[in-house]
Amino acid sequence: MAGAHGTYQVDRSTGRCEATGTALDAGTPCVAALCDDPEGGGFRRLDYSEEAWKQGARPEGLFSFWRTAVPEPKANKRLFVDDEVLLDLLDRLGDAEEPKKVAFRFVITLVLLRKRLVKFERREETPDGVRWHLSGRGGSGGIWSVHDPELGDEDIVDLHEQLGEVLQGEL
Repeated sequence: MAGAHGTYQVDRSTGRCEATGTALDAGTPCVAALCDDPEGGGFRRLDYSEEAWKQGARPEGLFSFWRTAVPEPKANKRLFVDDEVLLDLLDRLGDAEEPKKVAFRFVITLVLLRKRLVKFERREETPDGVRWHLSGRGGSGGIWSVHDPELGDEDIVDLHEQLGEVLQGEL
């Protein structure tokens, strides 16, 4: 991503369980964890075998997690974005102040708007910048206020692609 926001990078999976170091074979169920990256101020993704996860293995700074399966090598990419995971991320990032997390939350908002899971209510100019006010759709009933980090088109495309990478099973 270009501009003052810097790059937001989530590394791809190493194909190994973070807790045990054992290889995660294609088709094997696993748990992908999104956790704070203290060095980069954003997030990093770590994968765990289901067994290690059941035994209580958790990364420091755990933010969110989801169950997935290790993809076949060179398999066609399929984007599976769970609506509840996106809404949960929108909620959980509500207090974020780091520019990378604010930008990430804004892109999640754009995805939710496109999926029609939230509805744009109004735009407000505040001393801290522009805020979008949204209401929930599809029974979620939530109300959110989201800071617009005034990203350029290139920034939004880059963050959207990275969101897809974070949530895809093949990482």
